[in-house]
Amino acid sequence: MANRHVKAGNRVSTVLARQLGGQLLAFREAVGLNQSEAAEVLSAHTAKVAKMERGWVPFRDPDIIALCKLYGVEDNEVIAGLLGLAKLDRERRRTRGWWKDLDPGNLREYIAMEDVALKVRLWQLSVIPGLFQTADYIRALTVPGISADRIDQIEQLVDVRRRRQVRLHGDDPLQVHAVIWEAALRQLVGGPQAMAQQLAHLRELAELPHVQIQVLPFRAGGYPAVGGPFNILSFAEEGAVDVVHMDGLKSTAWVEGLEESAAYADLFGRLCAVTLSPHSSMQLIESIGKEMSG
Repeated sequence: MANRHVKAGNRVSTVLARQLGGQLLAFREAVGLNQSEAAEVLSAHTAKVAKMERGWVPFRDPDIIALCKLYGVEDNEVIAGLLGLAKLDRERRRTRGWWKDLDPGNLREYIAMEDVALKVRLWQLSVIPGLFQTADYIRALTVPGISADRIDQIEQLVDVRRRRQVRLHGDDPLQVHAVIWEAALRQLVGGPQAMAQQLAHLRELAELPHVQIQVLPFRAGGYPAVGGPFNILSFAEEGAVDVVHMDGLKSTAWVEGLEESAAYADLFGRLCAVTLSPHSSMQLIESIGKEMSG
């Protein structure tokens, strides 16, 4: 699914609203009702249901509850997840976070999601995840893609990553479970010294109780998730409401919907099954760091 951030007049489509609207659409279609029948239970026009299903408007809790009842949705955890998603979306629309000053596009939308998420599970093949990157690593990673007349963008990117990393600390830190391919640890981004410092930083972060880092070693051979890196953002403790973000060379994508996100959660679980344990992962990271330092 291609990344979409739709604005038409005063209608703004957000990832959270699209996730919620798409799920309500799936529930409606599953019981064979049309939008007019759904609108009737809300005492509203059909256009309201259409806007809701497209994620163009904030959602009211009574509307969600009424539609779930109409569609025969009785799972309390699912309903609670949808209500929680609606609350987050309403708060996001009201709040002016620091990311609002960024250029519009994929990065701003992703950061906004990350800022309200409770947990992120991520799979990275070729680079250290952004939440874990040191300033020198970011600079070395960015320089080849920046022209000489735009070199100031490097420090802007360093600042953005630094602000994102604030979520790893404080009273309500982001829970992170990262799986990193061994290749990302051995790539000499910035040279041996900068890379050794980056690996030392990974070991420090892994000591945090809410950060879990595992390495997929070369010796694992074939493995799931060969299609590319992805992040699973969770907004409820039960994991009932997740969205998946994927970055490509020239595009980004959001995977939305309970079934779709569940498939990626299953994929992440199968990936974890063939990785090193957190302890063995730290031993490998330490060993690679010593090779670079020596």
